[in-house]
Amino acid sequence: MQWRRRHCCAHTAKLLYLLSLLGILFFLVHQVWLPRLTGMPWWRGHPVVYGGGEAHSTKAKWNTSVQHSQWKFVIIPQPTFKADTNSSSHEKQGVYQTQQHTSLENTMAANTSQSDEGDLSGTITHGPFPYIINEPDKCTENRAAPFLVLLIATEARQVEARNAIRQTWGNESVAPALGFIRLFLLGKKDGELGLLQQRMLEAESRRHHDIIQQDFLDSYKNLTIKTLMGMNWVAMHCPHTSYVMKTDSDMFVNTEYLIFKLLRPELKPRRNYFTGNNMRGYAPNRNKNSKWYMPQELYPGDKYPTFCSGTGYVFSGDLTRKIYQASLSIRHLHLEDVYVGICLVKLGIEPTPPPNEFLFNHWRVAYSSCKYSHLITSHGFHPNELLKYWHHLQSNKPNACINAFKERAGGAHSHSSWDRLLVP
Repeated sequence: MQWRRRHCCAHTAKLLYLLSLLGILFFLVHQVWLPRLTGMPWWRGHPVVYGGGEAHSTKAKWNTSVQHSQWKFVIIPQPTFKADTNSSSHEKQGVYQTQQHTSLENTMAANTSQSDEGDLSGTITHGPFPYIINEPDKCTENRAAPFLVLLIATEARQVEARNAIRQTWGNESVAPALGFIRLFLLGKKDGELGLLQQRMLEAESRRHHDIIQQDFLDSYKNLTIKTLMGMNWVAMHCPHTSYVMKTDSDMFVNTEYLIFKLLRPELKPRRNYFTGNNMRGYAPNRNKNSKWYMPQELYPGDKYPTFCSGTGYVFSGDLTRKIYQASLSIRHLHLEDVYVGICLVKLGIEPTPPPNEFLFNHWRVAYSSCKYSHLITSHGFHPNELLKYWHHLQSNKPNACINAFKERAGGAHSHSSWDRLLVP
């Protein structure tokens, strides 16, 4: 009898040992190996933040009381703008001068009706900085309002990147019948090099008519100003566009998939719609040596609201005016994507998770025609790479995934067998 008990205990111990090994294996596969196999880094965090337990959730949650409890210490001054053309002074002193401090909780409570269009119909101006280069008639040149406006943050020196975008995902031939506008957003550079770049930029503008530029210092810290300039331009000069996308000049954007699979022109345009790579539950980066450092005094809160990575987010055209007007009473932060998320909080709008969490990538996805035919953004492209991969994708578009399977098979199967396997 004792032998049986010992035998039973030994088997139980072995079973528990095997189960624990399986648990460890499952953890490793999902946390380390599996992301690498799918082209994702093992850490899917965002460089501006630390951690975030809810970041990978694809379910939209909006709990007003929770948002208020997280945000009650965030200071929101009512700003007056100092229209100083010496842009370098903005960099040192900050863009806004504080007159009044209120909590975001009180600001949101006092402006809950701002999400209604009736309260946002007031006249807006082009903002505190004058235009150096503008294209006010870009939208009205078309008979109908465009379906999509692309706002692409860039710098004067990135001529090759702009030319590559014009030939690839920013080319209007992607959706010629729908109306498709491409705009590059720029500030200006100081010094002799800045003057030389400016002359070249103005010549480029005369040739392509797709550049808007205002008189502020073009720097990473002023990326928020640059983005708001683009939103303001759409609100003033193209208010009836269906959708807007903000992205960067080192991105691969599958505009065809974005338009025809995600936004779907055959449907009625959505309103109060904002989507991208949703960053949920993240905390400010307090590392003073980091490019994305967020000082405690500038942002006292311990969590950011849900925001979408600035590498590429998409929103309905009606939000351009709403976000810009919300920004007029919110202190500027240099982290543009976080700042836009704060504006959405004030408007009572929660970013919508994309239907597939792999559509918007703020990292670089390993290229294959199959993967790239089913995503919207991938990050970190040199202009030559962009041209190469875009043209490869276009030439393989009809059978992108079939060809990928064939390449993996190494020609072991005949063409007819693959057709029987993969074509319904």
